[in-house]
Amino acid sequence: MVVAEEQQKALAADFYWADGQEPHLSRRREILTTHPEIKELFGPDIWAFPKIVAVVLLQLWTAYCLKDASLSTMFIVAYFFGSFLNHNLFLAIHELSHNLAFSTPIYNRLLGIFANLPVGVPMSVTFQKYHLDHHLYQGVEGMDMDIPSYAEGRLIRNIYTKILWVLFQLFFYALRPLFLNPKDPGFWEVANFAIQLFADFTWIYIYGWKSFMYFILSTFVGGGLHPIAGHFISEHYVFQKGQETYSYYGPLNLLAWSVGYHNEHHDFPRIPGSKLWRVKEIAPEYYEGLASYRSWTQVIYMYITDASVGPFSRMMRKSHFGPEKKSK
Repeated sequence: MVVAEEQQKALAADFYWADGQEPHLSRRREILTTHPEIKELFGPDIWAFPKIVAVVLLQLWTAYCLKDASLSTMFIVAYFFGSFLNHNLFLAIHELSHNLAFSTPIYNRLLGIFANLPVGVPMSVTFQKYHLDHHLYQGVEGMDMDIPSYAEGRLIRNIYTKILWVLFQLFFYALRPLFLNPKDPGFWEVANFAIQLFADFTWIYIYGWKSFMYFILSTFVGGGLHPIAGHFISEHYVFQKGQETYSYYGPLNLLAWSVGYHNEHHDFPRIPGSKLWRVKEIAPEYYEGLASYRSWTQVIYMYITDASVGPFSRMMRKSHFGPEKKSK
């Protein structure tokens, strides 16, 4: 109880409000002026397609092998193996949302729907719609759905509720946009939904519910209290006041499409994850002075135990700092 009371006193009651634009646009311009050769890194990753196909097939094969397994075996395999595969596919969908597998957008969208299959829940097209807003309106009130809601900030006030929030953060991440900034579904969103449901029910009909539950377990345990899910917190939660985006330079980048290079990604969203390390290598003077991480597990631990950090630990800015006003 003492810990809970101390956290309630220390946790902020509102977001950190910024009085200017997000930092990436100005840094991008400055880096391109200083290092114009970085433009050579722009464009699709030719290895994205075979990598995605390999992970999808491996996950399908694993689910097939587990069709008669016990629930305990399924959970263990899902946590220590399938979670990494499905999270890899989630982050592959992130790459595809930036059209980083093919130059033609429709091919990226189709590949995203394919990559979505072992995830079990339709999300590829919807993710792209809201994720691009996150880049265009980083931190802008009512537009950036990566930022927790006021309800989350008011409810998650101590170490115990923070543990629950981390466990179920994928639900918050997925459902938040539908409540705070709902958008009418388009053709591709409906197609994603229909194809995913058809694939799910076909798999259940052929291999049974237990095999299908492996997909769901892999998705949601890998999005909760799991090392690879630490990127959700590490990317933009403010642990050092004044810095709103953080990079991670640890080994899990190998399984996570280098999403850990997050400052570099926001600075240059047209560069595929496989080449983001080159940005830091070419322009180290812009990144070496920024706070960064080496462990996503440590980030989760810090978030839960740090009495001053919670859902409100994000940079927020008013709507007039978004691109609509900026272009006038």
